[in-house]
Amino acid sequence: MATRQPINANSATHSARVANGKKSQKNPGNARATAPPPSVAEAALVPATSSPPAKDAALFDPHPLLTKLPVGRTIQEHKADEAIFSQGEAADAVYCVREGKVKLTVVSTQGKEAVVAILPEGSFFGEGCLAGQLFRMATASTIQRSVILRVTKQAMVALLHSDPEFAERFLGYLLTRNIRMEADLVDHLFNSSEKRLARLLLLLANFGQESKPIPLVAKISQETLAEMVGTTRSRVSFFLNRFRKLGFIDYNGGGMLIHSSLVSVVLHD
Repeated sequence: MATRQPINANSATHSARVANGKKSQKNPGNARATAPPPSVAEAALVPATSSPPAKDAALFDPHPLLTKLPVGRTIQEHKADEAIFSQGEAADAVYCVREGKVKLTVVSTQGKEAVVAILPEGSFFGEGCLAGQLFRMATASTIQRSVILRVTKQAMVALLHSDPEFAERFLGYLLTRNIRMEADLVDHLFNSSEKRLARLLLLLANFGQESKPIPLVAKISQETLAEMVGTTRSRVSFFLNRFRKLGFIDYNGGGMLIHSSLVSVVLHD
């Protein structure tokens, strides 16, 4: 497979502006024409430029309020690779990651397993019970040592009814995550496995998100990356080696260092 040289995102933007300028000169009647918007998957890596809402969802810290619940909540400590709940179990509680990271996986009737999400600190999961879900649609397990807050369905429903501000922020969190899931679906449908891997690494490092980037991504197996990208472990290994040679990523004892220049792979056509 021939090596495709990445392009600089700034250079690409400049070229697009020059091309648009030439089109405007040739067609004065279309002087207001603008470049097409980025794809959904690309837009997910670009922070919003509009004014943020009064109550920024990125600043939503549910832990102080959830830990003060008089009943219906417990704090659980889990070792790495330990199941929190399994696919098919009764859905009767909502969970929040206080420390560590959680992986959501789904197993098909044919026994094929897929990783559908990696959840960092502050993430909710298992909230399907609030919408009438009776059984878990996925298995939640820890990637590293984690502290998980468990809130029963009844306690969570009572909190949402009694605290409108919390309910608003919780809804904002869910809507933001749905947008991300839509972008993930578009990414899987239309982008190459190389682009999907680059985008996944950038998202794991929080690039393009409201919160501060964390370029050092904790150790994560190539098998897990392959399951999330939808390709083979050998292809993930090939792309990671190429990213490293091009200076987009580095390795050290603590994990993988992601450089912002990796975005050029996502934007490159």
